[in-house]
Amino acid sequence: MPQRRTIDELLAQARESLARVEPQEARDAMGDGALLIDIRSESQRAADGVVPGAVWFARNVLEWRVDPESEAYDERVGGLDRHVIVMCDGGYQSSLAAATLQQLGFSRATDLVGGFQAWRDAGLPVAPAAD
Repeated sequence: MPQRRTIDELLAQARESLARVEPQEARDAMGDGALLIDIRSESQRAADGVVPGAVWFARNVLEWRVDPESEAYDERVGGLDRHVIVMCDGGYQSSLAAATLQQLGFSRATDLVGGFQAWRDAGLPVAPAAD
């Protein structure tokens, strides 16, 4: 049986492999072809808005949408060599998700420090969520 770990330990372990990016770095990376994946809930997106150009996948289907071997793969993701930045609301859930994407073969997967809240607080573009 695996050794029990706390969520803080899991988060720290996940972040060891990530080259986490700040909001402006994420925006610049998007300009260079990186894919920003928003994994926030629909209610968070409706309340706070969305990042233009980001792709949204619900957290519970993320791995199936990005894995090229999955029948549910989304072509917008591109190849395993693509720089993928995962964004949640506050920068915690995204770290765990990005570490999982690395296990799927996305060696350049990482996450956005501070999540959507940091993006918005940095004054970067936000648009209303589509109905």
